[in-house]
Amino acid sequence: MKGSGAAIASLGLAGCSETTEEKEPESESGEDGTSPESDEESADAKPAETAVAAEWNAMRARLWDALAAGEAGETGAGAAIAGRTFDRFEQASGEYNAHEMLEETDKSRYEAFEEALVELRTEGLEQNDIARGREETGIADKQLRGAQQTLVGEPTVQAFDLQAFGTTVADSVMLASAGAFDAAETVANDAFERFEGAAVHDAIGEADGDVYEAFEAAMKSVATAAGNEDGESVRSSASDALEAAIDGGYALTPSESAAGAGEIAAYQARGWDAAALAGLGGPSTAFAHAAALTVYRARAHDAAWLFERGEHEAAARVVKNAFEHFEGARAHEALEEASEDAYHRFEEDGLDALATAIENDDPAGVDTAVDAIDDGLVTGIEALGTGSEATLIEAGFFKARTEDAVERYRLGENAVAAELVSGLFETFEANEAGFHETLEETDESLYETFEEEHLQGLIKACENGDDAAVDEHATGIRETLLEFETTIGSPAQVSAVESGYMTARVFDAGVLDALGASGRAETVVGETFEYFENGAGGFHEALEDADHDRYESFEGALGDAQAAAGNDESVGATARAFNEQAVAATYTVVAAAGGSFGAAAASLMDAVYETFEGARVHELLEEADQEAYEGFEAALEEYIAALEASDAESDAARETEMDVDTAAEAFATAALQAQFAVAGAADAAPVDGSADTAEETESAPDLQGGPNVVEGVPDDADHVVEMQATAYDPETLTVKQGETVAWKHAAGEPHTVTAFEDGIPSDATYWASGGFDSEEGARTGWENGNGAVQSGQSYVHTFETTGEHEYVCIPHERFMTGTIVVE
Repeated sequence: MKGSGAAIASLGLAGCSETTEEKEPESESGEDGTSPESDEESADAKPAETAVAAEWNAMRARLWDALAAGEAGETGAGAAIAGRTFDRFEQASGEYNAHEMLEETDKSRYEAFEEALVELRTEGLEQNDIARGREETGIADKQLRGAQQTLVGEPTVQAFDLQAFGTTVADSVMLASAGAFDAAETVANDAFERFEGAAVHDAIGEADGDVYEAFEAAMKSVATAAGNEDGESVRSSASDALEAAIDGGYALTPSESAAGAGEIAAYQARGWDAAALAGLGGPSTAFAHAAALTVYRARAHDAAWLFERGEHEAAARVVKNAFEHFEGARAHEALEEASEDAYHRFEEDGLDALATAIENDDPAGVDTAVDAIDDGLVTGIEALGTGSEATLIEAGFFKARTEDAVERYRLGENAVAAELVSGLFETFEANEAGFHETLEETDESLYETFEEEHLQGLIKACENGDDAAVDEHATGIRETLLEFETTIGSPAQVSAVESGYMTARVFDAGVLDALGASGRAETVVGETFEYFENGAGGFHEALEDADHDRYESFEGALGDAQAAAGNDESVGATARAFNEQAVAATYTVVAAAGGSFGAAAASLMDAVYETFEGARVHELLEEADQEAYEGFEAALEEYIAALEASDAESDAARETEMDVDTAAEAFATAALQAQFAVAGAADAAPVDGSADTAEETESAPDLQGGPNVVEGVPDDADHVVEMQATAYDPETLTVKQGETVAWKHAAGEPHTVTAFEDGIPSDATYWASGGFDSEEGARTGWENGNGAVQSGQSYVHTFETTGEHEYVCIPHERFMTGTIVVE
């Protein structure tokens, strides 16, 4: 992505919405975007209203994230960010939620915001029209800023503006981590220029000159570091800028709770940055979920095929197997979360109803149920992916259904085959999943070849019983759609689509076998194997590169299905086994492509964790609501683990954690709960953060120190190591044999001082706060509340064995390690 983001020069920034005048709606607000209410009236905002205004700040940050991705050349990723922002906004629930509160606060702003957010995605990013995207981003941001002013007044909005500037500058980290240093430099420079002309510029200069100078200096340093392609300096300077912006928020607003809610919203915004960064490497896990769902569409049509041929028992078995597979699938929860309506249409109106109709020998009921499955899954696939992603998946499904028509033609069902293709033609004309329009806009010649030459030609060939023409047009459709897929999709996206297509073909072999056409079943699997060996649109190479063991398992399962057909054995069981490998292959390829920035994204959230541990809002949140505090920290830790797992080499490692999208949503939900708690309205929060972010935990045990944990610092200590919020200071200390070291609690939560058992000299006696005789004992002890060094205390140890002694703080193991060198 190096050099791809120069166009960001004209990018608007959060916190500067007063400079954007396009398409301003008529509103109860004044011409400058502020409310006619006085600041005194708005300053009396309810705590819940303050929390909602803070949530709008997180949404403002997401707007600029989407545009920044687009400016850096990642328009697909930007469109996905915009789409998911809209979905989260639409699905917001509770009395004090971002959606309804915006509508109630100012209906015209609400309507303009929704329109701009949709058009940012559809007319801007999905069309690669960055100028239009920039325009819509500015409009959407301005509406949220104006609504914030109405709810909480100008002083607090200026605090939110400054915090929004901080999160925008921090976007440079996301861009630099992805290699887009030019874009990162331009974002920082543009932020500086816009800050100079913003109302908050003078306000923070008057409120706190030190913060003002620190913020400006940090912005300049970010730009300089990006220009030098110094990623580490970009990160550290952006962190300084965000820290200054957060500090300035407390100086600008008369309400500490409002500034604290805004600070949590800034951490939420950084969480969305991490998700965006993880997604810049390739398609998201949500796309893998969507691709996996399309196989259930194919299975529903297989069941209907068997039912029509009188094989009711086999049809019922297909539905039962599909239902059981879905219940344990990774896509199950993803579909339910993306669209509960689509989920119920698929499972209840679809699968359940299909099983009942088959049992009751009800042809009309079968047709209705299959339609419900199609409808529900198309809706779900669109909810999980961007428009282009849903279109890719639809193209793969069209290929699979075309193959169904050919198989029915080969069985002598000419009229049925023609009717099936006619139905596909009608679906194409109806632009399901945007397939028709996207194909036509992508390549008009390809569109005409597909629709006029091959799709219509296949209908006539089936009607006329023309075997040669049927083969010609079926091959033409297959090749034309594969060319379309590779034109608009990345190798990983095409691989996921092709995996589903191949699975549908192998399941077709199972149907043919159940109908007594075992010879044709063997041929179908053989052709599928050959298709894969010939590349399958890059799927073969992508899977082999992503995970060689998975590649071999995939090929092995495909070979087993072919052997079963050739040996006149049941193909159904081997088809299901192949399906398991194909689904796993889909997630493997997507993870390999999308996880290349997972470690960088995890590092970004590590910084959030470290900052939070020493932040002013840490204590505010813990005092306001212990449950919200614990939920926020737990969700943050789970999110970091999910990001790290996205870069893991093995499936086992990846499968032990949430996927990134789920973890990002969970963290945002926990942050929203925390925003309400800090604002003083925990009971009004529109979500139960603890239920969605982390497993319920038992009450934490009372913490105790143990031997050598004392009050204060002993006078005879030769050296003192200060335990900061997330670091030992100094991290490495050299002492003489026989000298005593005291570790003083200086900041943050309770700490431990725990030697690594394999990190101390072999002849040294094990040491740790709590007096444990092994590392395992120390870790178990901490779980039971022992070995803690708390505020006002220190842990003391005298070193008698020379060599290096490495140690760790158990609750902050991700950050706090140290070394004592004994000479």
